[in-house]
Amino acid sequence: MKISTIPNNLILSTFLCLTATITKAQQQNINIQQDNKFEQLLNEKRKINSSITVNQRYKLQVFSGSSDGAKKTLLDCKQDFKELEGTIVFNTPNFKVWIGNFRTRIEAERYMIEIKKKYPNSLLIKPQK
Repeated sequence: MKISTIPNNLILSTFLCLTATITKAQQQNINIQQDNKFEQLLNEKRKINSSITVNQRYKLQVFSGSSDGAKKTLLDCKQDFKELEGTIVFNTPNFKVWIGNFRTRIEAERYMIEIKKKYPNSLLIKPQK
């Protein structure tokens, strides 16, 4: 007895072609519901970000060096000049201490005269974004 394999393969391939055209990929609609407070929070964040103009403000750099030195200098600056904001910025390979957030160069230069008494190597900078 000879078993015919060609018609079985033909039937199987025809069946697979028909089922492949009939079946469809899954379609599902996703509905995301979020709290209204989340949208309000995002709007507040957008307002704050738009009001921050880093590249239009002047700062005074009072230190550039090691991490420990930067931390110590920042603490000293915060004690000596309580009205000025201070931050540590890392630019490879140095840590830098920036203080102040001055709108105009003249305002920054006024403070720089006082700051240079304690930190003679301080610089007036205008950071870029």
